[in-house]
Amino acid sequence: MIVTTTPTLQGKEVERYLGIVSGEAIMGANVVRDFLASVTDVIGGRSSAYENKLAEGREIAIREMEDKARRMGANAVIGVDLDFETLREGMMMCIATGTAVFIKE
Repeated sequence: MIVTTTPTLQGKEVERYLGIVSGEAIMGANVVRDFLASVTDVIGGRSSAYENKLAEGREIAIREMEDKARRMGANAVIGVDLDFETLREGMMMCIATGTAVFIKE
């Protein structure tokens, strides 16, 4: 499945717009504890523990969005937007939202 942040696919024609799809991932409270436990990563300017959690959340949200689009009969999702939010007590949420479409082959 093609997934893109752009509103169109170059050289491709959208045959049908099937609707908005989204996927969500909420990561548990261990994010903060893992982040604080890996202070040595921060000294270098980056925290690999936190970056890994962000990547994991993004992958889960995109996969869930793709699954929903597939069930609608889509072969692509365009206009994808990723949003990351921190919730209470170290909870993190990633939401992927886009438009499920059927692209002419």
